[in-house]
Amino acid sequence: MKKIIIVSLSILSFLSFSCEAQVKPNDISIKDEVKNYTIEIVASDIAIPWGMTWLPDGTMLVTEKSGILYHIKNGIKTEIKNVPKVYSRGQGGLLDIVLHPDYAKNGWIYMTYASDEGEGTGGNTKLIRAKLLDGSLTQIESLYKATPNTTKGQHFGSRIVFDNDGYLYFSVGERGEHFVNPQDIKRDGGKIYRLNDDGSIPKDNPFVGQAGAKEAIYTYGNRNPQGMAKNPITGAIWAHEHGPQGGDEINIIKKGVNYGWPIVTYGIDYDGTTISKENEKPGIEKPIYYWLPSIAPSGMTFVTGDKYPDWKGHLLVGSLKFQYLELLKLKGNEVIGRQKIATDIGRVRNVVQGPDGYIYMGVEGKGILKIIPN
Repeated sequence: MKKIIIVSLSILSFLSFSCEAQVKPNDISIKDEVKNYTIEIVASDIAIPWGMTWLPDGTMLVTEKSGILYHIKNGIKTEIKNVPKVYSRGQGGLLDIVLHPDYAKNGWIYMTYASDEGEGTGGNTKLIRAKLLDGSLTQIESLYKATPNTTKGQHFGSRIVFDNDGYLYFSVGERGEHFVNPQDIKRDGGKIYRLNDDGSIPKDNPFVGQAGAKEAIYTYGNRNPQGMAKNPITGAIWAHEHGPQGGDEINIIKKGVNYGWPIVTYGIDYDGTTISKENEKPGIEKPIYYWLPSIAPSGMTFVTGDKYPDWKGHLLVGSLKFQYLELLKLKGNEVIGRQKIATDIGRVRNVVQGPDGYIYMGVEGKGILKIIPN
């Protein structure tokens, strides 16, 4: 009995320490939602809708993690043919999708997915581009494949975004090797990459010419960025990423910058142990905002349209953990307020403002949902 009491007290002490470690001082409290909208189902029965984009005719392309690419028109889903084989394991599968900014002229579609291509067992994140013809992908071109392959199921990334100069950015998580990949520019993983639209490496990338460096790398020390968006006012690329237990971050992506993982973090490991005692350090970029506890962010978009006056100019981020959409009120690059949207809607995997100005959510087990203001 004595041993049981000691163990119990140890567990209580550990839990108390863990809870205390997850409290953020002087945080911005999140406000309850003001439900002045309705939710409309655009496409139902999609297990894990990861990426979504719109063709010029207003129809949608939606990736489902298991490897299906849907074309959605008037609520009807059609599977696109000739999608590359996907390595579906853990968090890996068919991931993001975007159109080239000049899609109307060149027809290029960009996608990331987990691929088993190359040496070694398992898979890693790959970027391709292709064209769509008669319901099938054609002219598929491989642009980048992260190495090495691994059977680990975590942290593939991955989002894609173009900036105002036509450069393509995409993210690859550190693939569960947080003490190996993120801080080493000679290795893939735990990075955000920048390429020209044809997959070639821009000559002014920060590590071009450095011996052994992966020259596509634009930033490093990232953990698992699953949200990226271009700030419509400044043109800067913003990204968020999963922390461990606590410490999810929002960062503004800057050339050659180290974002710290795992030598700097606001979170702790999932077993409650310390990853790093440092939460800031010279030479490491601080996030503009971090969450304690974690919300498990996925997807992000800036609201620019007039359909949501109270949201315009601010940022929306999906929460897998708390199953809502979070509105982050901005003043320049500073987060000054937070509010819940679509409480208990389900695990929000993605959020995008469509070309029609409406906000669309990809919700696991449900599909694509549209937020319509009252």
